[in-house]
Amino acid sequence: MQIMFRYNWLVREEWYRWCEDVPEEELLRIRTGGVGGILHTLFHIIDVEWSWIRSLQGKSDFQEGFDSYNSLEKVRNLDAAFRLEVQPFVHSWDVGMETRPFYDPQPDGKMAVDAWGEVMRHIIAHEIHHIGQLSVWAREVGKKPVSANVIGKDLIRPKLLS
Repeated sequence: MQIMFRYNWLVREEWYRWCEDVPEEELLRIRTGGVGGILHTLFHIIDVEWSWIRSLQGKSDFQEGFDSYNSLEKVRNLDAAFRLEVQPFVHSWDVGMETRPFYDPQPDGKMAVDAWGEVMRHIIAHEIHHIGQLSVWAREVGKKPVSANVIGKDLIRPKLLS
């Protein structure tokens, strides 16, 4: 679990650096698919990650919209602030948390019950999905996208045989 969160965080940081050389109007431009544009999608990724983690912990959700965070600096700062809470939760993950029930009230009044492990994997997959969208939009801007390759990110060190 921790490795894939670390992967997402590394790739996200690479996207922030990628954004540094893109005009703000391109970062804010509404694009086809996704939740809006490049910067809004990065905001959405961190909002969803933090909101799900807080929900698992029984804490209140984040209620602010993108309009308050519509610059690269503001999104990065929000990510750093949220990471202070998300990272310790992810690092404390153990196998006993996998099957804990998460009770999720639905709009129709019913209660969905999911496993915590499933929710955590949803968070991971959600970001990977949106990173794919960013890659398409990067090409629209005329820039090479950040590599989504897991290999080469030093996430797991091989145990070399002697």
